Amino acid sequence: MNYLKEHRFQYKQKCSASTIFAIAASFLGLIVSGCSQDTAINAAVNSDSSSKTLTTKTTKKNNVIRLGYQKGGIIPIARQRGELERQLVTQNIKVEWSGPFDRCATLLSSLNGNRADIGGCGDIPSISGIAAGQPLCIGSVQRPNPDSLSNAILVRGDSPIRKPTDLVGKKVAVNQGGAGEYLLLKVLEKENILSSKVQRVYLSPNDAAPALYQGSVDAWVVWEPYISIAELEHKARRITTTHPAPTYGIMVVRGDAAKENPVAVKAALTALSEDGEWLNQHTNAASDFLVKELKLSDAVAKQVTKNRGPESYVFPNAEDIAKLQKTADWLLEQKIIPQQVDIRTAVCPLETTAAR
Repeated sequence: MNYLKEHRFQYKQKCSASTIFAIAASFLGLIVSGCSQDTAINAAVNSDSSSKTLTTKTTKKNNVIRLGYQKGGIIPIARQRGELERQLVTQNIKVEWSGPFDRCATLLSSLNGNRADIGGCGDIPSISGIAAGQPLCIGSVQRPNPDSLSNAILVRGDSPIRKPTDLVGKKVAVNQGGAGEYLLLKVLEKENILSSKVQRVYLSPNDAAPALYQGSVDAWVVWEPYISIAELEHKARRITTTHPAPTYGIMVVRGDAAKENPVAVKAALTALSEDGEWLNQHTNAASDFLVKELKLSDAVAKQVTKNRGPESYVFPNAEDIAKLQKTADWLLEQKIIPQQVDIRTAVCPLETTAAR
């Protein structure tokens, strides 16, 4: 699907952390109770036992980052490669993994439910989640690639549908409020076709695939790796090539994680960006990772890697924010989201500076 190039990311001391935190806790007790000398002395006397509790809670809270991932994308590849974990452990940050999820909606639900801190999604579901009031923010972005083939409208190989105008009066499977629905509406808009002329059927990828193959729907709007699986293993074919409105990839962050643990979040996003850059130089390795992660055939994995293109994430700059705002405004006009989203305030408070 979709990207951290708005600031590049990827995936991915043992000093005596407990000693450091114990000392910090002792001094904290003295400072906080400074208005009473006796209280400060008592706090210092009792610091041995109380600091142990504080140290345990603080370490658990600030030194763990949980990465949620979908099927495909940079995060599960970073998980396999292991470099992200090796890099973060030198900063006393432990990495935990959550997934795989079949689509952005379930991944965002995990973030919303405090079961993950960072996850990769497309801009459409990310904006939809924020508009729905989920406590999320935009960590980093992968800028649109106009030549990417990672999204498509698919039909069965024997279907008479050859072009978007043939979709009039047909049933098309899409994920509600996500990249699939967005692509369909943008294609119809480009072809001057009223959206009401095409019946949208809201299905998850796991349900949409059999619906297409069995003829319950006439077309399916989806992303990689589902596209290549459908084409190479089920003889489906695409009726679109490039996207009329290329989308951003987003590393979405749980709002409280960004506020309470910005150092670890920023470190994880940076490591993911570096993982992506490594993979861009080692595309064969990227395909091999997909084979292992998703149990894909070599042919499917290679096509997925080619269609997706570079995995380059960056921290969003002013231009990225303006473009994402335009998308958010369009989603509101189309009544896909219930309220306006201010992208500028939706960017995580990580005090980052756009790399480029």
